[in-house]
Amino acid sequence: MRPYLELDFYHVALATSLVLVNGVISVLMQLKLERTLLIASVRTVVQLLLVGYLLSYIFRLQHWAPVIGVGAVMTLIAALTAAGRGPHRFAGMRAVAITAVWISAWSVTGFALLVVFRDLEKWYQPQYAIPLLGMVLGNTLNGISVGLSSFTQNLSSQRDRIESLLAMGATRWESAQSSMRDAIRTGMIPIINSMMVVGLVSLPGMMTGQLVSGMAPMQAVKYQIVIMFLIAGATTLGTVGVVCLSFLRLFDTSHRLRRERITTRKQ
Repeated sequence: MRPYLELDFYHVALATSLVLVNGVISVLMQLKLERTLLIASVRTVVQLLLVGYLLSYIFRLQHWAPVIGVGAVMTLIAALTAAGRGPHRFAGMRAVAITAVWISAWSVTGFALLVVFRDLEKWYQPQYAIPLLGMVLGNTLNGISVGLSSFTQNLSSQRDRIESLLAMGATRWESAQSSMRDAIRTGMIPIINSMMVVGLVSLPGMMTGQLVSGMAPMQAVKYQIVIMFLIAGATTLGTVGVVCLSFLRLFDTSHRLRRERITTRKQ
């Protein structure tokens, strides 16, 4: 008996019919999402096929260099995506996002590979290193993006209150800590919500894949618990990091809010 059902392109084509249904609904209800659905579907197929071929090669190679290279590209794309989601921007925001994503995701993934999974033959085994980093990055990206957006939005909307505090002698930290707390809390809410309902409302993708591939349910559960805690740790580190680094960019050492550095994106 095969440990899992091997899919061919016939099965993929059957699943594609569901996207066609979405397109029909969009046309009938005049949602005008047909082009977006088409582009998203094509990108999904092309991107995942390319990743599949690339990972097949890297898995055969079993060398640390391509693992680090792929991880670096994934991290850069995640950071730029996080910096590009919010309605506001400021000079150096991409550098801030890259730094926060890189430190949080790589430190947590390194902890997983070197400490949690220390019995691995090699720390850079691609079948562990790349998926772990990918899952951590995907979730950290969301927390960082939400936290960054919340912080810049808060500084813009509460400019008068913050500048009044500064005028009355408050330090930049004292005037900004409320906004920083709100931003960090907002960035952490998605992962906390996920942890609240995991296993009850949804079975995460990694756990589902392991069950389908024949892994014992309790082993799959243990893996998923580890992954959830790694994601929670990375999300917290990343959100705190991006908010603190943004604080240093938007408040100068003379304890002034540099509101002019924040601009609104053109829609």
